[in-house]
Amino acid sequence: MSNKSYAQVNAIKRTLGALNALAFCAAAFIGVISVDAIAQPAERSGKEVVEATCAGCHAKGEKGAPKIGDKAAWSKRAEQSLSSLTDTALKGIRQMPPHGANMKLTDTEIKRAVTYMVNQSGGNWVEPSSKTAAPVERTGEQVVKLRCGECHEKGLHGAPKVGDADAWIPRVKNGLDAVVRSAINGHGGMPARGGIASLTDAEIRNAVVYMMNKGRVPEKAAK
Repeated sequence: MSNKSYAQVNAIKRTLGALNALAFCAAAFIGVISVDAIAQPAERSGKEVVEATCAGCHAKGEKGAPKIGDKAAWSKRAEQSLSSLTDTALKGIRQMPPHGANMKLTDTEIKRAVTYMVNQSGGNWVEPSSKTAAPVERTGEQVVKLRCGECHEKGLHGAPKVGDADAWIPRVKNGLDAVVRSAINGHGGMPARGGIASLTDAEIRNAVVYMMNKGRVPEKAAK
């Protein structure tokens, strides 16, 4: 073999070696990305974010921050959209720094914190669901407190009152599924899913069972 041929072979070997090294590095890099993605923490609830970050000022109304539970202070803010209040929290306002000085908070976590504070101050907003994790199914009691109780606690607009067996028995003559479908599709003055599109069929069933059985049997036993 000529010197030129040896040189060509060696050049090919060096090229193959470099390609193998690049492939190894790429595989290692992809592995790091995969591990990091798996290790990402779950998004926190609004309550968790408020307790960890927002409560420093909002629990006592310090530095001009609206105090949690102060309906008068939050009522005007609640008139704004969640997106508007979240945008303010993201950018910061007056003595409140952007992200509440916690840049690790996601937009969804901040939305949840805002929703939690509004709801603790007389509001009735739905906390945004996670974009990375499956939502936790809400109990019947939680759904009723969130929405159904507005009419069913006092029997407004012809709604059967929570725990009133005499009012509920005629409605279940065709079975529980028929009542649940009615709640899902809407009936009379009641909008579909109580006006909250994020309620799942299972959550609506939980709410119906809870309202039918409250005061008679534990919710778990009624399912």
